[in-house]
Amino acid sequence: MTILSETAQLVKETLGKDLYGLAVERAVVGIFFTGVKLTNGAAGICFTPVGELPEAVCCPSSAGRSFDPLKIRGMDVNLVLSALNSTEPIKTAIAIATLNALSATCWERRSTGQYIMREGLDALGVVRMPEGASVAVVGAIVPTLKTLKTRGGNWWVIEQDMRRLKEDEIPHFVPADRSDEVIPQADVLIVTGATLVNHTLEPILAAAREEAEIAVIGPTASLLPEPLFERGVRVVGGVWVKRPDELLEVLAAGGSGYHFLDSLATRIVMEKEG
Repeated sequence: MTILSETAQLVKETLGKDLYGLAVERAVVGIFFTGVKLTNGAAGICFTPVGELPEAVCCPSSAGRSFDPLKIRGMDVNLVLSALNSTEPIKTAIAIATLNALSATCWERRSTGQYIMREGLDALGVVRMPEGASVAVVGAIVPTLKTLKTRGGNWWVIEQDMRRLKEDEIPHFVPADRSDEVIPQADVLIVTGATLVNHTLEPILAAAREEAEIAVIGPTASLLPEPLFERGVRVVGGVWVKRPDELLEVLAAGGSGYHFLDSLATRIVMEKEG
């Protein structure tokens, strides 16, 4: 099973009968993030993979590449979750946002599993990066790159599009199709949660050294972390949406993380125990 499939199964086992009748109240596909609010009031968000839609240039070519916007309101969550492993990026993003909303529901109703969960903390602050450790970053995660430029040492940034990097970051650039050349060398591996959307996270984690410090971070990674921990991840950083209606309005207006972090959604960090 994939990480997303295992997480969905864990959510279903945790919520049990409480899952019955849950549906989508509202879905927003924003420029930067996709958000979903459920009929129980919980909400979740996911990176919007606009770069994965090169053919979305007109209405006819885009039709059918997502859930029917006339039918998404009131759609049963189980039907939405069936798209978690879809090859259509927007369907997957809506499904992950729904999974994250369900994960938030689990946190509301149970104590955490075998992990430490803290709110209001930046995940990068708990990643162990000893002096001299080599670091591989998958995705142009701006705060992480700022830290690495200050820290110095040996580091790489793995990206599909070099245009996302600043001039002083380009010497550290590794094309995504050459990631297997550097990931096995990294003492520390920091991966954007957006890799869940394009289904590349599993091979990335499989390529990492067994003893590597691994973190998966970003709003997309706001889900029950056990399946990630089972694959070697030690730190998972995401968000917990606290003001769903206001957050969806921000996303609908083209807002980014700068517009909702620490105000409409609280940062969360989950660390594997032991």
